[in-house]
Amino acid sequence: MKTALSIAGTDPSGGAGIQADLKTMTMNGVFAMSAITALVAQNTTGVREIVEMTPEFLGQQIDVVFEDIPPDAVKIGMVASCGLIEVIAERLRFYQARNIVVDPVMVTTSGDRLISEEAVDTLKARLLPLAAVATPNIPEAEILSGMAIRSEADIEAAARYISGTYNCAVLLKGGHNVNDANDFLYTGGRGEWFYGTRIDNPNTHGTGCTLSSAIAANLAKGFGLAESIQRAKAYLSGALGAMLDLGKGRGPMEHNFNLSGEFAKEAR
Repeated sequence: MKTALSIAGTDPSGGAGIQADLKTMTMNGVFAMSAITALVAQNTTGVREIVEMTPEFLGQQIDVVFEDIPPDAVKIGMVASCGLIEVIAERLRFYQARNIVVDPVMVTTSGDRLISEEAVDTLKARLLPLAAVATPNIPEAEILSGMAIRSEADIEAAARYISGTYNCAVLLKGGHNVNDANDFLYTGGRGEWFYGTRIDNPNTHGTGCTLSSAIAANLAKGFGLAESIQRAKAYLSGALGAMLDLGKGRGPMEHNFNLSGEFAKEAR
């Protein structure tokens, strides 16, 4: 079985962060591992408090994974401070990590800021150049590019700028009111649109974590970048289409878990 490592923060509600990453990687047929950057008291409605790991302890988590079960892909999610970013970059370079997917988590779906201003600069300088692909949404891409994004042409321009500036492939996710879940990949001087249909589901907490983790899982299994993105988008659309709703006892859990099992069969 192929392996994948998620380096990210936690989500006690299970919808985002490390918990979502591990579920997604498992459902996409790889052995999932984790290195935790922060303990986050959050649920689908917002973030209450963040307790960061020390850079030293994060480095030890990464070391014990690579020394024992070297991952075939690495997904990086929430990293809130410069010290954590520095140690991630240093250890990944040391181990010559492959198939690195950087999801530059900066603001939650509920609007909570998750990264300091100076850490954004460190992320740009240290993590993006290591990425096989970065997966910013529109607000994140606006921060990374310094551009306002209001149209599909803006998406293309921002992705091209980020890719050229930081020497990585960029999948710019267009779901924030620009188009109907159409994402734009820019890599190697060429652009490609991946079309999707917006699903009317209010339970979208953690969709970015899920997509990036599914991409990493498929890269780990040996699929090319474009096919990994297609498979990840299909998996996410299936999950959203199931209309999972667990809040306050709503939604038949057994039925939804069975649906997830069907997604897993298709993903493999």
